Amino acid sequence: MTYRGSLALVGLGLLAACAIPPEGVTPAGLAAFDEAVASIGCELVAESDYLPVELQTGLTREQVTDVAQYRLLSEAAVRLDNGGIRLITGACASA
Repeated sequence: MTYRGSLALVGLGLLAACAIPPEGVTPAGLAAFDEAVASIGCELVAESDYLPVELQTGLTREQVTDVAQYRLLSEAAVRLDNGGIRLITGACASA
């Protein structure tokens, strides 16, 4: 690995460590998001995934999108090739 590559990895680690939850989303809201996403198969990809998460959590679409981004930054989710995300922690860790 090159020096630049090492710096990039360190930078990503620091970014993940500095990820802060979206404004207006409580710890209970984050937990509800995780439970709702787990209930639909651990992936957020299409409209048919976002709507049940919104209904189960009471979060707006913008908040669901922000929490999904937060979960990516905090390494609790991974980006899928189809543009969606997959949670990889909690109930979704073994899925």
